Amino acid sequence: MKKQVSRRGFVRMAAAGSAALSWLGGRRAPLVFAAEVDKPALLGGRPSHNGTWPRWPQWRESWEPEILKILRSGRWYRGSGVGSVQEFEAAYAKLVGAKRCLATSSGTTALITSLHVMGVDAGDEVILSPYTFIATYNAVLMHKALPVFADTDPETLTVDTTSIESRITQRTRLILPVHIYGLPCDMDPINAIAGKHQLAVVEDACQAWLAEYQGRMCGTLGDLGCFSFQNSKHLPCGEGGAITGNNDEIVDRCSAFHNCGRATGSLQGSGFFTRGSNFRMQHVQAAMLLQQFDKLVRETETRRENANYLSAELEAIPGITPVRLPRNSRAVWHLYPLRYDEKHFHGLPRSVFLRALRAEGIPCGSGYHEQYNDGLLDEALASNGFERLFSKKRLQDYRESFRDLTGNRLVCETTVTLSQNLLLAKRVDMERLIVAIRKIQTHSEALVKLAA
Repeated sequence: MKKQVSRRGFVRMAAAGSAALSWLGGRRAPLVFAAEVDKPALLGGRPSHNGTWPRWPQWRESWEPEILKILRSGRWYRGSGVGSVQEFEAAYAKLVGAKRCLATSSGTTALITSLHVMGVDAGDEVILSPYTFIATYNAVLMHKALPVFADTDPETLTVDTTSIESRITQRTRLILPVHIYGLPCDMDPINAIAGKHQLAVVEDACQAWLAEYQGRMCGTLGDLGCFSFQNSKHLPCGEGGAITGNNDEIVDRCSAFHNCGRATGSLQGSGFFTRGSNFRMQHVQAAMLLQQFDKLVRETETRRENANYLSAELEAIPGITPVRLPRNSRAVWHLYPLRYDEKHFHGLPRSVFLRALRAEGIPCGSGYHEQYNDGLLDEALASNGFERLFSKKRLQDYRESFRDLTGNRLVCETTVTLSQNLLLAKRVDMERLIVAIRKIQTHSEALVKLAA
């Protein structure tokens, strides 16, 4: 005989089940029993997601013959002028709709090369968003230039275009928009400001392969675009990067700089005519990348479908705000971010919300923090080079200006991120993620007491 359920218990289970069904938009039955839906794992309930998530990076045995062929040939670097690197450059340019592509050893070296070729030099200033991976800061500092931060738009997590113009000084040389997490920046106003003030534009698209803005790919909207193929990226080869552009002379200058100053293309015959370094990609890396193009395209669509579903469902939850994209744009979601407002969760701190979500079997993080307070910039500003290049007052005003980055501070304090491999899972896993957040909200008061 089955154990009888009291009337009060039945009503409680039915109500929880109805709530769970409404959370899922009524499209399918609750994924866990009502009693389990009504209790977060951190309070002793059953986790919403008990399975695994897609692993990253992913390897295919079918890629191995081409890799072995290169290794056995002994022709491992691009100096011969022919091989996988050159094939990759032509194919990647076509993939993103650029005239030219130059492969580099990393996304960071792509940025360093691009800034140099576009004229950034010691004592210059570059305007960028502070909400980015630290490599964007470092690429500017490597030129002994000052990374001047426009604010971050809390709705988009990208640069607040209305804050750019107020940062322009006589020393400003370039605007460096960052398509962070694969979210396209609003490039039309950025390019308009750059044109008005005769500034160059280099896109940091290191997390934005196949992201689209107004029908064009990110990385083709400024003077140059920079990409990364590091291990965590959607198109990975361990390390690696690329520069895209539509001006032959500019890309030829990038090629020269990244290849020890050797002249190429339209600059052929000049010999070692310029400063340079060794930022070359290897053929093995290029061969790995070339074989992943179809996979990248397929997985990008999967990420978009799951991200669109999450955004539509999560925006109905008070206190959870998905990002807003520019008109006629498509993101690629290197991370899926959302904004968390603890006021709608009985004051549950974000740190405890993250802990509760992880207990539900959902890996998550807090995104970037206010990195300009970490000491990196203080070290740079106190160096002999920066003290010679900038007045004491300019450096003091620059340091104090970080307090004005209220939008970025809000973003850093309230963002929650999900890694891109979660978006490669099945729709049922997205539904479980939504159930997990609903469970946490329903029992947020109890979770506050637990954390106290």
